[in-house]
Amino acid sequence: MDMNYKPNRENLVEVNNMKMYFPIKTGWFHSTPLKAVDGVSFFIRPGETLGLVGESGCGKTTVGRALIRLYRPTDGDVFFEGQRVDEKSIGGLRKDMQMVFQDPYSSLNPRMTIEDIIGEPLDVHRLYSSRKDRRDRILHLMELVGLNAEHATRYAHEFSGGQRQRIGIARALATNPKFIVCDEAVSALDVSIQAQVINMFEDLQKKLGVAYLFIAHDLLVVHHISSRIAVMYLGRLVETADADELNRSPIHPYTQSLLSAVPYPDPKIAKESKRIILEGDVPSPLHMPSGCPFRTRCKFATEQCAEEMPALTDRGNGHRVACWNQ
Repeated sequence: MDMNYKPNRENLVEVNNMKMYFPIKTGWFHSTPLKAVDGVSFFIRPGETLGLVGESGCGKTTVGRALIRLYRPTDGDVFFEGQRVDEKSIGGLRKDMQMVFQDPYSSLNPRMTIEDIIGEPLDVHRLYSSRKDRRDRILHLMELVGLNAEHATRYAHEFSGGQRQRIGIARALATNPKFIVCDEAVSALDVSIQAQVINMFEDLQKKLGVAYLFIAHDLLVVHHISSRIAVMYLGRLVETADADELNRSPIHPYTQSLLSAVPYPDPKIAKESKRIILEGDVPSPLHMPSGCPFRTRCKFATEQCAEEMPALTDRGNGHRVACWNQ
């Protein structure tokens, strides 16, 4: 934690050098830190969507959970509207920072009705004046996410995956938050349902002005919903840029590889596009390579890459890249 760090008060959320290490037992009396997140910094403006992409296991979900204090970060700073988020302040900020979880099947209590699931945040933060006010708020939230009033007395197992995710979104919206972490919020859904839920997220943003950290591994989905995109590899950010800029001219070899794997609906473009296939396997976070974590799979790697981790440097128009050779 850097007590001298001054956040930009124009940003809704600001993360500075976040680290999240988990101790893993590697012997009788010895443990090794698993570096799930290792020095991540970014910001999100009010009403903006930042897409966070990367392959499974790169630390995306850990960033989201540490940001809203479901995990206690090992090091680094998180600010919300200029206020430091820590053990003392999170109680007052919890109402403004919510999360939509990845799995709509396990994130809802099977013993509670939909009315009680959505109403639980209202109960915790005492956001209603009477039982009628509570029910009116719940029905309004259900209407916002496309659920019918008669669904209120049903249980989660009676709904499809898409409907369950809508319930989770209504629960997150109950406290009228300014910021929501969407953790792989559409990855467990069918493609047709994904489009509906994505469009609903965008409509809610226009109506309510809420900002999102949208975590996903599908670059097409992220490009569609995000204002800016941050690309993550093995616990570190390797590239950040405006969504259109990143899609049009990626600089980091890892980002180029990710974009080359995006399927094109046009057969002619798909035939002409060249797929960049990475060699080797992702290193273990328990035994990180020296220097740049991507160097073991990068065809441009040099001795400098093995010696020193490149910093995120601005290449113009806010396009920042961590690479020595690009």
